[in-house]
Amino acid sequence: MTSTDDVSPAVLGRFYEDFVVGMTYQHPLGRTISEADSTWFTLLTCNTNQNHFNADLAQSNPISEGRIIVNSGLTVALVLGLSVLDMSQNAVANLGWTDITLTHPVYVGDTIYAESICVDKRESGSRPEMGIIRMKTRGLNQDGDEVVTWFRSVMIPKRSSGIGQGYFPQAKGGPLTAEPA
Repeated sequence: MTSTDDVSPAVLGRFYEDFVVGMTYQHPLGRTISEADSTWFTLLTCNTNQNHFNADLAQSNPISEGRIIVNSGLTVALVLGLSVLDMSQNAVANLGWTDITLTHPVYVGDTIYAESICVDKRESGSRPEMGIIRMKTRGLNQDGDEVVTWFRSVMIPKRSSGIGQGYFPQAKGGPLTAEPA
C-alpha cells in the first residue's frame, strides 16, 4: 500500500523564494532546428524574407554562408521556451523584454541551448503574494556561440500563494500501487 508520504507531488518550475540573485540557471533542454521548423515558423508569421526559405537566394547573402538563415523570431521564441522550465514555469505575467540582441546567425541544423542569470528580485508592491524576477537570458548554439541575449522581467508567485500547486487530479481508483492489477 502506498501512503501519501511516498508520493512526490507534480511540481514544475520555481517560486519567488527559489531565485537567487547572481545565480546562473543552465536550462536542461537543447533543441535542434529542422528545416520544417524554420519554414513553418516563417510561413506562420508571414515573413517574406527569402533568406529563410530560398536556398538559392540565400547563397548570395554574405551572412548566410550559403545556408538558409533561421527566422530570428524563431530563435527568440525557442530560447524563451527553453528558459521557461527554470525561470517562468510558474509566472503569472510577463512584464517585459529589453535589449534583445541577435549576436550570431542561426542556421537550419543548429542546436540551441539557453541559460539565464537572475539579476534582480523584489517583492511586488501591489500584489503581496507575488514577486518580480529580472533575468538576463542568452541562447547558445552547439559550438558555444552566443546567438541572442535579452533582459526579461516576470511576475512569479510566492509558494504560499498556492498558485501552480495541487493541480494534479486525485485518482478515483485510489493510489497507484506496485502490485499487478
